Amino acid sequence: MSTTLFMNDVLKTLASEQLKADLPEIRPGDTVRVSVRVVEGNRERLQNFEGTVLRVRGGGLDEQITVRRIASGIGVERTFLIHSPRVDKIEVVRHGHVRRAALYFLRDRVGKGATLREKRR
Repeated sequence: MSTTLFMNDVLKTLASEQLKADLPEIRPGDTVRVSVRVVEGNRERLQNFEGTVLRVRGGGLDEQITVRRIASGIGVERTFLIHSPRVDKIEVVRHGHVRRAALYFLRDRVGKGATLREKRR
């Protein structure tokens, strides 16, 4: 019994060391710019991915966001583990006003129909 409690404490401390503290509050509907580290051969560079957050899943170390953008007329979705070392930083560009937890309806919309109203502060 005591070994399982000890293991849980060890896992919690390891997870808490990996958590990033400088992350903004991200919600579905927000437009975010995610800077991702990309390794090409022996070089490493930052690549920005800007789009609308479709959903936020999980919590703690396993928290992930799905971001969608339109690139060359084609919808591209990427899922990011926000506490991953590959994710350098996340900036919130604008806050969208939505009434859903997952915005899958945006997949059927293109152009002006895919824009969300900005949240009033």
